[in-house]
Amino acid sequence: MPQDMLETLTRLITGQLHLEGPLLPILQAIQAELDHVPEQAIPMIADALNISAAEVHGVMSFYHDFRSAPAGRHIVKICRAEACQAVGGAALADAVLADLGVAWHGTTASGAVTVEPVYCLGLCACGPAAMIDERPVGRIDAAGLKRMIAELDQ
Repeated sequence: MPQDMLETLTRLITGQLHLEGPLLPILQAIQAELDHVPEQAIPMIADALNISAAEVHGVMSFYHDFRSAPAGRHIVKICRAEACQAVGGAALADAVLADLGVAWHGTTASGAVTVEPVYCLGLCACGPAAMIDERPVGRIDAAGLKRMIAELDQ
């Protein structure tokens, strides 16, 4: 690991150790600064907290907002909750993923867009729903979402 990465991770980890229950704040601090939690950080966090790397990984995988790789310039979240699924959310997701040529959590080859599942946006009466760069969009269809994604880098 490069020395500057080691120093950054050490600073971010030790900066949260004074907190009660510091695991989530550590993960949040690392992701806020690096846009993801690199795999090299997991054993460092585990050592600092005297827990197993499996525990750190378990927390990271439980919370869907933590990423192990940098995200694209834009993040598109598509609701996977039952209310959105009932009104075409699965077809919307399938069409957008196929159009972009990525799987869930994948980033387009250009690095422009990362697509992530989310399990409720609170727009249940306006499904299917998505979020584009923190902007919620309700009653969206595949063609509309594809068009909005295409406009992101224009």
